Amino acid sequence: MNQAYAVPAAPIMLSAEIKKSRFITLLEPACGTVAAKAFIARIRAEHPSAAHHCWAYIAGPADDQQQWGFSDDGEPSGTAGRPMLAQLAGSGLGEITAVVVRYYGGVRLGTGGLVKAYGGGVQQALKRVVRQQKIPYSRFILSCSYGQVAWVEAVVRQVDGRILQGDYQESIILSVELPAARLDEANEKLRDLSHGALLFSADSQ
Repeated sequence: MNQAYAVPAAPIMLSAEIKKSRFITLLEPACGTVAAKAFIARIRAEHPSAAHHCWAYIAGPADDQQQWGFSDDGEPSGTAGRPMLAQLAGSGLGEITAVVVRYYGGVRLGTGGLVKAYGGGVQQALKRVVRQQKIPYSRFILSCSYGQVAWVEAVVRQVDGRILQGDYQESIILSVELPAARLDEANEKLRDLSHGALLFSADSQ
């Protein structure tokens, strides 16, 4: 995905008591499934005596379903993780993980009550989320002469990119990050300045 997308700016936590059970809903920015699972493991470790640690995540852009996941963690199938994921998906946010910790109070909630408790907790927490835009960057390399490097630096600045490192030998090899959606624009500017001599190419590393 090359276009910018919304992500949460900060963690959110809220707590509610429903028929003597305490539900703690936690939302966390998490880029990638490794980060999402690490957050889930941390919350599980912080609440070892809880009856359930149900979770759902969208670990990449909101429309990348390959990075979606959920778990009922012992609650009846379909009553926790799936309604939590449905709330995340409906929010349009990417890179977000939700965990709802339940301390059981001795009163059964029934299927509908559980769906409302878990899904509703995430829904309420999402209302408090501050959104920010994430711009996907890609890495590129370029070889140029010392006389051309000022052109490259100017183009990188104009498209809000950044130079990561340079290898200054007889020629200069630059490693840069550019907003993925602006690669064509960057190459057009560079082509004009260099009369077609320079282009950014994908970094295979």
